Amino acid sequence: MQNKILQAILANGRVCPAFFHKCPGNIDMKKFAIAVLVVVSLIGGSFPARARDSLQRGTLSFVLENDLFYDLDRHYTSGVRLIWIPREAATPGWAAKLARLVPWFPEQGEIHHGYALGQSMFTPKDITLADPPLQERPYAGWLYGTIGLGVESGRRLDQFALNIGMVGPASQAEESQKFIHEIINSDEPQGWDTQLKNEFGAVVTYQRSWRQFATTTLIGYQLDFTPHLGGALGNVFTYANAGVTMRYGKQLPNDYGPPRIQPGLPGSADFSPLANFGWYIFAGIDGRAVARNIFLDGNTFRDSRSVDKETLVGDLQFGVVLDWPVIRFSYTHVFRSGEYTTQESNDNFGAISISVKL
Repeated sequence: MQNKILQAILANGRVCPAFFHKCPGNIDMKKFAIAVLVVVSLIGGSFPARARDSLQRGTLSFVLENDLFYDLDRHYTSGVRLIWIPREAATPGWAAKLARLVPWFPEQGEIHHGYALGQSMFTPKDITLADPPLQERPYAGWLYGTIGLGVESGRRLDQFALNIGMVGPASQAEESQKFIHEIINSDEPQGWDTQLKNEFGAVVTYQRSWRQFATTTLIGYQLDFTPHLGGALGNVFTYANAGVTMRYGKQLPNDYGPPRIQPGLPGSADFSPLANFGWYIFAGIDGRAVARNIFLDGNTFRDSRSVDKETLVGDLQFGVVLDWPVIRFSYTHVFRSGEYTTQESNDNFGAISISVKL
């Protein structure tokens, strides 16, 4: 069954996977995906159910977003994030008290908290130029940590997060990109001397999602729709957003889609599978009204490069999730509309996430 699903989704597809900007011949994505599935299957089925229930301490998720899935290297070029969600029984008292202080959080529900570390990097479209044109978005990096709270009440999830970190050379984005490009023998980025200056960044985000707001059955499989709304406030990002995600598959788990790096469609790092193996395909759309994007507007208190941003930005995504009792694997393709007025084309990038219950 699992191989049939992969064959239907990946039929003869070939793509150059993440970080491989110069591939010595394209890699057969079908073989690559099946190899990943085999490894994930072994991990997912390696623990008996009772051992899983007694040993689980939480969920560890890794998210990688990169445009090199499609042989590109521009704009939002890479993002990585590591997320740890302790199980509900491990929720500390301070998290429960803080959740109850947030006025729009529900009074009843399961309280979750979590932590994340992430890094994102942004470049102009031609990284071989030491002095990129001023109409191109500037080089920039964002290294941050996150403390998040979530309250799930029935089929509704409220998520609140505080993100703090550094923009500029302190983000280590230059070193990260050059290190990876040296390993894979790709073009060395030349323009990092023009990047944004160092600036402390703080952003608070809030999302509310309604899982299975509408549900039905189609050709023997489940179909549901999960709308969401939210926003961000800070010197790095300030925006309001809304959208909806559709899931279609077998034994839909109690999740809100795979995790993503913000700004983007919300998901959930934790998940509760309903069977030994489940799968679903998904598609979603998210629209943002953007008041502040430091990676386009430039530094807040210092002179830096900048471009005129678009006020309205949209994401369209689709992908597949494979779900076992202790592991979830997802792949997402994202189309993003132009983020600044002189941008010549829309962006697209891929995202892989792996979540493991430990």
